[in-house]
Amino acid sequence: MIPLKELDGEEDNKHMTEKNWALLNGLALAYVGDAIYETYIRDYLVEQGYTKPSQLHKTATHFVSAKAQSFLMHEMLAEEDFLTEEEVTMYKRGRNSKSYTSAKNADITTYRVATGFESLMGYLHLAKRTERMEELIQWCIKKVEATKDDKR
Repeated sequence: MIPLKELDGEEDNKHMTEKNWALLNGLALAYVGDAIYETYIRDYLVEQGYTKPSQLHKTATHFVSAKAQSFLMHEMLAEEDFLTEEEVTMYKRGRNSKSYTSAKNADITTYRVATGFESLMGYLHLAKRTERMEELIQWCIKKVEATKDDKR
């Protein structure tokens, strides 16, 4: 159960409280973030004219694989003042979570950084920070498109 955060100090007023998503387990945030980010990427690819399932899947991996997400997260962290302190905290919550599964095609460090990336996306989505989440996703799309031919 997600703790509630009081908005106006009145404990009995259910309409004036919201869930405090910042307290949610990093893996739960990543679970949501994985689905949200992949949905945006799928929408983008179809909008770009990709229609064949094999083509969609192959192209999507450039954006949604653990390797791609790890690359994007490192790029975000490298840009000065790009992420807020709270966003970095949500990334670290996912990255530092103890997962009992691992990626099929990535080492543990890459997998953990990718989990942090998904955790950040999940947090922004659940906290209804859609504009910021979409800003980051558009940045990711541009970054991947600019480096698609590179060997990562």
